[in-house]
Amino acid sequence: MKLKEMPDEELFTRGHTACAGCGGAIAVRNLMKILGPNTVVQNPACCMLVFGGTYPLVAWKVPYQDVAFENTGACATGTKRALKARGKDDTIVLGIAGDGGTADIGLQSLSAAAERNEDILYVMYDNEAYMNTGIQRSSSTPFGAWTTTTPVGKVKAGKANFKKDMPQIMIAHNVPYVATTSVGHIQDFINKFEKAKRIKGFRYIQVFAPCPTGWRHDTAKSIEIAKLAVETGMWTLYECENGKFTINRKPKFTPVEEYLKPQGRFRHMKPEDIAKLQEWVKKKWEADEKVALARA
Repeated sequence: MKLKEMPDEELFTRGHTACAGCGGAIAVRNLMKILGPNTVVQNPACCMLVFGGTYPLVAWKVPYQDVAFENTGACATGTKRALKARGKDDTIVLGIAGDGGTADIGLQSLSAAAERNEDILYVMYDNEAYMNTGIQRSSSTPFGAWTTTTPVGKVKAGKANFKKDMPQIMIAHNVPYVATTSVGHIQDFINKFEKAKRIKGFRYIQVFAPCPTGWRHDTAKSIEIAKLAVETGMWTLYECENGKFTINRKPKFTPVEEYLKPQGRFRHMKPEDIAKLQEWVKKKWEADEKVALARA
């Protein structure tokens, strides 16, 4: 499917309460156009629950269930098995959560569902912090970033640790399909969700989704920043289908400083911090290339 062929019907409707420029809202609006009406959604505590599913209003035009923070993988599993028992095996069960509900609090039920190869599609919209509860750091928060729990001051200067590599953790489960994508590269986004829609078994897609509120950037620059993440190498677009690993776009390797500049969460970083992050990008890209060669 090409962008111009996307259906007009909105299954995630206007009128929700997401912040201007929200990468999560952009992601879910488009992915629901791809998945279509024969979809059931499981969504735990996160920004998306608040802006799209707070009782008594809901932006989803498909069956939708709020679930506990830690059990999206378990609830999606139960829903899929119940539908199959009723003869509705063609219904897509979508579990969608932020990085806190995926990489941290929800990891145990997600890992268990992946290990069992449950026939569900799990999406992590990655805005790199617990945005809904006040911009606290998660394991997906990048090195150096300011959050309310990695403050900038005399002793601390942003997050001291590097971002958890969740896609590689999911690949280690030997599931049929794992991919990374971004709201800044919509055709890649479409291609991967179209593919995931057709595959049986466990599928995991991690979407890079800028958050103007938490990242402290201009609300009009979400797509530009998402593209910069790819071109600097901060975010790699790839997929692993039945063990075959493919890098979908080689970055220009624009200096990482160009990605950091528009974001207030990195404003405090010193030259030595930026150099440290640049070195991490280099090593990450080299590691991804090695995996691609090994799993070609």
